[in-house]
Amino acid sequence: MEKAKIDRINELGRIAKERELTEEEISERAALREEYIKFFRSSLRGESGKKE
Repeated sequence: MEKAKIDRINELGRIAKERELTEEEISERAALREEYIKFFRSSLRGESGKKE
């Protein structure tokens, strides 16, 4: 996953602590989180095959 997308997830997290997110920001954060989770899971699956 690109560093810019991870940075954006973190930025939205900081914004959420300061104020309520807009509907657009909430949707963007959800989509980015989903993409991150898929990336993370696929990287774990690849790693687990190498350890055996």
